[in-house]
Amino acid sequence: MFIQTEATPNPETLNFLPGERVIKRGTVEFPTRADAERSPLAKRLHAIDGVTSVLFGADCITVTKADDQDWALLKPPILGAIMDHFTSGQPVIEDEREDVDDEPGIEALEPVSDAPQEKIDQVKELIATRLQPGIRDMGGDVAFHSFAGTTVNLHLQGAAYGMVQQIENMLMHLMPEIDKVQDVMDAIPKPGLDTPIGKAVREVLDTRINPAVAGHGGHIALVDVQGKRVILRLEGGCQGCGMASVTLRQGVEAEIRSAAPEVEEVLDVTDHASGSNPYFQPGKGGASASM
Repeated sequence: MFIQTEATPNPETLNFLPGERVIKRGTVEFPTRADAERSPLAKRLHAIDGVTSVLFGADCITVTKADDQDWALLKPPILGAIMDHFTSGQPVIEDEREDVDDEPGIEALEPVSDAPQEKIDQVKELIATRLQPGIRDMGGDVAFHSFAGTTVNLHLQGAAYGMVQQIENMLMHLMPEIDKVQDVMDAIPKPGLDTPIGKAVREVLDTRINPAVAGHGGHIALVDVQGKRVILRLEGGCQGCGMASVTLRQGVEAEIRSAAPEVEEVLDVTDHASGSNPYFQPGKGGASASM
């Protein structure tokens, strides 16, 4: 097993690339040893003196060290722990489900590749060589999901959501047979968007909320409506904003409830800190709050 390392803008953080899938999608962070109990791999890494935080991405293991530690001394035991784990046969996360992407409420068929294998391989190479390095430097990630018809579906994380247009332009320029690029979640049918609640929420986002946040370089996307639950994703200047929870709770949620009083829950699924699963995170402000 050959494990590559990749520097990040933070000198205390390093990416380790094992060359195989780490988790199915999203990111999961284990900031303390106590948080690592459900992950055999995170427990191995936190057992190394000097490791302060561990984060898993789709194909990347990000390790943060204490500022008084030296990577030259830490890298060998970290590489050994990763190698030992992947040869042990243990799961990366003990309770990680094997069915539809850990996301409650979505019962839809994901798109399946039907393009020639050589075209799929070409897209994967472009993602690995042209897209991933720059997007990871900006705190995001992108991975191939499928090439269906003339559409390329991707797993997007963090800052990648704000770069979809640039990603599409580059792939379409290099591969003329592509006419659309999107996050795979946008390829899955969501009937809830066409319900009265979905239409009301989309209307208030388009006419009242997004014009207001656009002045700060932000955008709020409607991901899905599941019954009386509204699922949003914050993009651009809204992602990672320290006032995001206040904006959602006191501004966005209030506007949504005004337009659709039957809404009982508003969820924010944004990967604000590149450390939590960017889909279907329960809110922190109570049963009906978004943060």
